[in-house]
Formats: sequence, C-alpha cells, structure tokens
Amino acid sequence: MSKKGYWMAMIDVRDADVYKQYIEANAVAFAKYGAKFPVRAGRYENPEGPTGNRHVLVEFESFDKAVECYHSPEYQHASKFRLAASTGHFVIVEGA
Repeated sequence: MSKKGYWMAMIDVRDADVYKQYIEANAVAFAKYGAKFPVRAGRYENPEGPTGNRHVLVEFESFDKAVECYHSPEYQHASKFRLAASTGHFVIVEGA
C-alpha cells in the first residue's frame, strides 16, 4: 500500500478577494484528485514566530497523486490567484 501524500502550506494572505478566487478555482483540481482537508484555515497559535495567517493541510491517496494534482492544468490555473494574493511556504510531502 502506498503512503499518502500531503500538501502543507503556511500562507500570508494579502488580498482576501483574490484569494477567494483561488479557493473557488482550486475546487476543480481538488475534486479531480480526491483531495481531503484535515486542516483548512481555522484557529491557530504560532508560539515560535510568524507562520502566516492561513494554514492548510491537504491529503491525497498517494504522494504521486499529490504531485500530479499540483502540476495539473486545473491547479496551475488556480495557483495564479494564490500567487497574486499571498506569500508563504508550500511543500508536498509523503506521509509516514
């Protein structure tokens, strides 16, 4: 059985209106690749320094599926809104 794949992001949203467009647009890719959201915004505490104002953990059935989703035309279209509206740290990792 393959290990799950995850997107982990700590984002600082500068333009909430444009970021909403990202959320609307990314739904197409996330539905296509079976994404689940153990964490999508919500309350947070950053006891060791700034981490952004939005935190997201997206789960995929495998690492390969997570990478496929990121490189898909659907997500690449959506990511233009994220990059225009925010800065942050983003990584795709394989689960334990």
